Amino acid sequence: MGDFADVVRRYLGDRGMSVRAAAKAAGYSDHTLLSKVLNGHKPPTPHLAAQLDDALGAGGEIRAALPPRRAAADPAAEVEAIELARRALASDVGDGTCERLELAVDDLATAYPRTPPADLLPRARAHLGYVVRLLDGRATLSQRRRLLASGGWLSLLTATLLIDQRQDDAGSAWLRTAAQLAAEAGHAEITAWCAETRAWQLLTAGDYRQAAQLSRAAQDIAPDGGSARIQATAQEGRAWARLGDARQTRAALAAVERLVSALPAPERPEHHYVYDPQKADVYVATTLAWAGDSAAEQAARDILGALLADASPRGRRIALARLDLALALTAAGKHDEAAASALDAVRSGRLALVDRPRVAEITAAVSAAGVPESRELAEAYRAIEP
Repeated sequence: MGDFADVVRRYLGDRGMSVRAAAKAAGYSDHTLLSKVLNGHKPPTPHLAAQLDDALGAGGEIRAALPPRRAAADPAAEVEAIELARRALASDVGDGTCERLELAVDDLATAYPRTPPADLLPRARAHLGYVVRLLDGRATLSQRRRLLASGGWLSLLTATLLIDQRQDDAGSAWLRTAAQLAAEAGHAEITAWCAETRAWQLLTAGDYRQAAQLSRAAQDIAPDGGSARIQATAQEGRAWARLGDARQTRAALAAVERLVSALPAPERPEHHYVYDPQKADVYVATTLAWAGDSAAEQAARDILGALLADASPRGRRIALARLDLALALTAAGKHDEAAASALDAVRSGRLALVDRPRVAEITAAVSAAGVPESRELAEAYRAIEP
């Protein structure tokens, strides 16, 4: 996708054409589709590639840059594999089936940072449906508790994916289900993550004080040494930063640092529900940027550099780190660089709908400063699916 966009942009530059003019020349009355393709929010179609190739006189180079179609994940096939193993054991629910489901939950949570929400949601829902069917069968008390826990994690992930897409009512419903299953299973870690996720939902909606209170409640629920307690503490810091309370913000950041210092390196650092030191650094950069702290710029540069140097780059984290840097740069009056950093984040295609308010905040700041790139950033922002 990036190669295709790069080739098209190169021809646009060579021909001195805007996205709007190129779309019109290619036979599209609305330039929105082309903007979304160039920003990574939609895949290019063979028809679009052919039309652009002809309109820009690319001699087949744009057609050749069209990425091969990737086969979509088949949620049913994943569940069928577990079902076959269960039948081989000739039982309604066996320990092996519980273990396979738990591994599937870990795989889905690990896929979260690098998979668009719309692609991951059907897989999570398919596994949830399977858990529901198994709960109707015979199981020991231990197996039933494990199924409830898997259902709790899957409901929590489903809620998170829906909130990412600004489907807040559905997300809230699944959060309540996750909390109920966690209570049935006696799983305090899931219960704490449910409270933390609700705090994050409120934070993105602008209800900062309630977000801080729920983050505190999540910390009270969370087991010692668990990831939920660290995440909830970090979330509290972000809420206080938005409220402009420097003392509470610093206290939360210091608490996160203490908790993370005793944390072993996780085997799967990409796991959404497993905390790792780099995630703590990301939250520090975000919190300082939101607080308008002068240390935010260097912190954001450091974490972005570390993410870009990582052998296993994490696209969504990189995009969010670019937004953190852009926000810190606007506070420092460096609006040109802020616009460029935010534009890179938007064009990566790794932002979710829930990130739109952050992009809007930066867009407004650079537009008010009269930065030439602000118009391009505003156009890219509008191309994010509403």
